Amino acid sequence: MSRDLMENAPSVEDVFREVSRIKTVVSEAVEDGVKSAVKAIEQGRHAAEDVLDDAKHKVKQRPFEAMGIVFAVGVLAGACLTWVNTRRR
Repeated sequence: MSRDLMENAPSVEDVFREVSRIKTVVSEAVEDGVKSAVKAIEQGRHAAEDVLDDAKHKVKQRPFEAMGIVFAVGVLAGACLTWVNTRRR
C-alpha cells in the first residue's frame, strides 16, 4: 500500500509549480480587489464633491431658505437631544 502511495505522489517540482500557480491566482485576485476598491473610493469622492457643489449652488441661489432649513434642523436636533436626555433619567 505504501508503494502505491509513493508511485501516485506528485513530485516536488509539481508541488512547487502548483503552489506558484496558486500564488499567482491569489496575487491577481488581490490586485483586482485593490483596483476595485480604489475605483469605488474615487467614485464616492466625486459623488460627494458633486453633492457639495450642488449644495453650495443652492445656498447661493436661496440664502434665506438655506438659513431657515439650518435653523429648523438645529431646533429638531435640540428637541431630539432633550427628549433622549429626559428619557435617561
